[in-house]
Amino acid sequence: MAKNENCCEIEAIVSFDDRGQLVIPKDLRKKFNLKAGDKFALISCMTGAEASSCGPSDSETNCCDTTSAESGLCCFTLVNTNQLKGLVAKTLGPMMGQLLK
Repeated sequence: MAKNENCCEIEAIVSFDDRGQLVIPKDLRKKFNLKAGDKFALISCMTGAEASSCGPSDSETNCCDTTSAESGLCCFTLVNTNQLKGLVAKTLGPMMGQLLK
């Protein structure tokens, strides 16, 4: 769909079926070599009062509106669990190093 200059782009628009499941289109499953049983972590971003404890509401640091009167889900991201360990280490490693100094 829409190409972004960064590493991310919108690949498809999907919806929940009547059983609450999301279906990744076949062409994308093939493109990314996704197989039945692959595991992903679902990471959510909240809006409104529920998001106020997540950090600053500065639009540069937070993609969702933390000042909204309505609370609820803004967005979520699926992260392949095989990549999660590296992402956690990359993010938390520097912070932990600063704390231990």
